[in-house]
Amino acid sequence: QVQLVESGGGLVQPGGSLRLSCAASGFTLADYAIGWFRQAPGKEREGVSCISSSDGTTYYADSVKGRFTISRDNYKNTVYLQMNSLKPEDTAVYYCATYSGALGLAVRWRQRVFYNNWGQGTQVTVSS
Repeated sequence: QVQLVESGGGLVQPGGSLRLSCAASGFTLADYAIGWFRQAPGKEREGVSCISSSDGTTYYADSVKGRFTISRDNYKNTVYLQMNSLKPEDTAVYYCATYSGALGLAVRWRQRVFYNNWGQGTQVTVSS
C-alpha cells in the first residue's frame, strides 16, 4: 500500500523551530519529487517547498525562503522540512505528497493538481 505519513508537528512559540518528517511506505521515495503544502483554517492549501528526485534541487515559497529547509534521506525513505524562525502565520496543517507532473517541476511545483498520495497532515501551531 502506497502511503505517506507526516509527523513532527506541534505547538511552538514564535521564533522557535520544528522539523517535520514525511515517511513513505509501499514505494521508493527517491523515485519522486516531494512537495510540502500547508493549509490554514479558511485558506487554500498552498505549496511551501519541494525537492526534486533527480538532483535534489529545492524550491521554496517566498514566505518561507531563508527560514525553511527541505531535505531527503533516501536510505530512510523520508523527506524532512526543517522550519526555523517560525511565525504565527506559519500555523497550519502541513501535508506532503508525491509530484506526478513529469516534466516542468520548476514551474508546476506549487500546483496541487500535480500531486498524489497525500498524507494525513500534521498540525503546526505557532503561538505564545
